Formats: sequence, structure tokens, C-alpha cells
Amino acid sequence: MGQQKDRGVAEVMAGGKLVMHMKAGNGECSYASSSTLQRKVILKAKPALKDAIKKMFNNGEFPQCFNMADLGCSSGPNTLFTVSNVMKILQILCHEKSCKMPEFQAYLNDLPDNDFNTIFKSIPSFYQNLKEEEDGTNCFVSGVPGSFYERRFPSKSLHLVHSSYSLHWLSQAPEKTENNNSIYITRTSPPQVFEAYTKQFEKDFSRFLQLRSEEIVSGGHMLLTVIGRSIPDPYGNHCAHLDLLSESLIDLVHEGLKDCSNGRFI
Repeated sequence: MGQQKDRGVAEVMAGGKLVMHMKAGNGECSYASSSTLQRKVILKAKPALKDAIKKMFNNGEFPQCFNMADLGCSSGPNTLFTVSNVMKILQILCHEKSCKMPEFQAYLNDLPDNDFNTIFKSIPSFYQNLKEEEDGTNCFVSGVPGSFYERRFPSKSLHLVHSSYSLHWLSQAPEKTENNNSIYITRTSPPQVFEAYTKQFEKDFSRFLQLRSEEIVSGGHMLLTVIGRSIPDPYGNHCAHLDLLSESLIDLVHEGLKDCSNGRFI
């Protein structure tokens, strides 16, 4: 299956393998400037986030330090926006239950080529805003580079795992997809292409759940926001815009303006 460079997405070679990651910086084509949809999704999922945190502390017993991990954090305004949302929810709950606000540890995880530098540069102003808005809560933010398809945290250490719009990224490209002459799965794709991607997702997601079960404390919660569809047809009309994009890229290849060697558009 060919892969195109989308707005907000970049690619590098690491260990002989093609690695996709979000485009760094704050420029016009960076992920930071192209992630308004993702921010809307985070806002839409906020009630579910609040409900999950409430369920953890129905008995009013808060830990001395609340540990959360944001998997696939990327970079830009959405990264610390999620952390801020969790802290505000905790603060409201503590006020309601007349409890002391726990210290807060946020682990930001993404692949090593993620733009962690931009995140780290924004943390001082994030801390300053906390001092002005919150009740003197101690917050500690750390970057954790590496795939979330591997163990990333100590056993039974996390109270909350959050991941938004990240789990559609597979650990690797599945095998037996060489005959798919499009940038995605279409009605003309061989059946083995659809089966290959389905099996790879099932394998990756099962591993993801197994690893997180080892890292989350008893009674901890996960909030995972994933891309899906409401109908079983994998080739529905919602992909019409991808048909147009695929046809345009193929035309560029035929005109010699793009290369599709090694199964990817360059």
C-alpha cells in the first residue's frame, strides 16, 4: 500500500525502516498548525474523560501523586491541552470532596523522532499558567520516547492512560499488500490486503492492551479515542475524497512528477 506525505506528517529512515511522524515546528504545514480536528475530538471526549476520573475516586481517596500517560502525544497546542484538562477535572473533584489536590505526573509518549524539543520549550509557560490558575499544584511533565507497542512504564504505576487519534498507526506495515494500487484500501484492492491490515491491527491492539494492563494500577482507567466507522463496509462513501487524492497522485506518477518506487510516493 503506497503512503503519501500528508499535511502535518513527515517521514524519516531509522534502522533501514520508514518511520512516519508528525511534522515538527510551528510552520504552516506543521502538525501544530494542522491539528484543529484533533483538538475538537479531545473536547468532544472530555465528558468521557471526566466520567473515567470520577469512577476512579468514588470513595474520595486520592493518591499522593496522580500518574497519567498520554500515548501518541505528538507536539503542538493539543499535547499539554490534554494534561491541563485532566488536572482541571481532578481539581474540581478535590474541591467537591474537600480533599487535598495530589501532585501530578504527566508522561508524554511518542516515537523518538517526535518534536519533543518544541514540547519542552512550551513547558515553562505551562507551569507559569498553572501557578496563576491552579491552587499551587505540583506538576511534573516528562517525555517518554518510544513505541507504545512496547513496555514504556513500570508495573502498576499509572492511574490514567490517555490516547487520542493514535492507535490507527500500526507497529509496522503488514505483509501481502504489494498488489494494492492505491494509497488506501478500495473496492478494487485484493481481499488479502484488507485481511492483512485487519490482522495487523488485531495483533497490535491486543499487544497494546496486554502491555497497558501491566502498567496500570488496580482500578486505573484508560480513555482511547480511535478512528472508526458506524457501518461495517470498509469501502464506504466516506472515502470518496481519498479516491480523488489517489487518482491525482497516480496521474502525477504517470506524468513523471512523482516516484512510486518501493511502494511509496516520493
